Amino acid sequence: MNVYSDNLEIEKNDRTIVTIGTFDGVHVGHVNILRRMNEAAEKDNLRKFIVTFEPHPRTVLNSHSNEIHLLTVLDEKLELFENESQENVLLINFTKEFSNLSSEEFVKKYIVDKIGVSHIMIGYDHKFGKNRDGDFNTMKSLGEKFNFKVTSVDAVKIDGIAVSSTKIRNSINNGDVAGAVKYLGRYYSLVGKVVPGAERGRILGFPTANIEIDEEKLIPKTGVYVVGCVLGNEKHYGVMNIGYRPTFENSKHLVAEVHIFNFSRNIYDEILKIEFIKRIRDEKKFASADELIHQIENDKKEAKEYIGKIVN
Repeated sequence: MNVYSDNLEIEKNDRTIVTIGTFDGVHVGHVNILRRMNEAAEKDNLRKFIVTFEPHPRTVLNSHSNEIHLLTVLDEKLELFENESQENVLLINFTKEFSNLSSEEFVKKYIVDKIGVSHIMIGYDHKFGKNRDGDFNTMKSLGEKFNFKVTSVDAVKIDGIAVSSTKIRNSINNGDVAGAVKYLGRYYSLVGKVVPGAERGRILGFPTANIEIDEEKLIPKTGVYVVGCVLGNEKHYGVMNIGYRPTFENSKHLVAEVHIFNFSRNIYDEILKIEFIKRIRDEKKFASADELIHQIENDKKEAKEYIGKIVN
């Protein structure tokens, strides 16, 4: 897959189908658009292009940008695009200056003149241009002016609810990682480097891998989770605690640490992908180390029983 920044030359080709969006989460609604685009490209023999933005527009336009966390950071998003057989991505550097472009200026400068286009496919609620004043009707008018077709893709609904990044974000914030699966079409995940920790888990008999997480990434609600652990080509399972270690130190910083079942290798500095399968319980403070050990044993038992049901 080719990834272009907006300051690079792209070979203009008017026989191109384009979709535009932030695509945070690349959820089932987004995937539906990408697959519809694949079908249209194959039918009409068109080149495919995704136009997306980095950083997320809300982090630039929202005065409380430090409160905005992403379902998919850039590397995750690009990997998911590639998994859906996409060919080309234009990453536009989203700035205050860019946000002041009118709907027509954006379409002409970046799509008509830079990429070339015969068909634009957008989600049913897509807004674009200064103050997000452009919508499907705006795009239809621009299509008539610049000679391209426009298709709007309806929402994907599950249990009567339109799938959206906001809906998924709320589920993750509430710890409902199992519920988020149906909206994402996969387990919610995070990727990070394994870094040294306090090694208290090892002392207790439950060695853990501490994960360094991208600060832009949305972290599920504190608590204990059943997780999948992907290390290179290997798949393992375990239990992850997200929280502040209240029994021992009450850390000022959020800690994400995973105990991988039947695993003893040193994996410091390796990249580990964590897939959130189910939330078991809240994080809590225990009166003693023995009490904590007993609870971890119960967590492991519950996690293994659940994994046994979904794997076998």
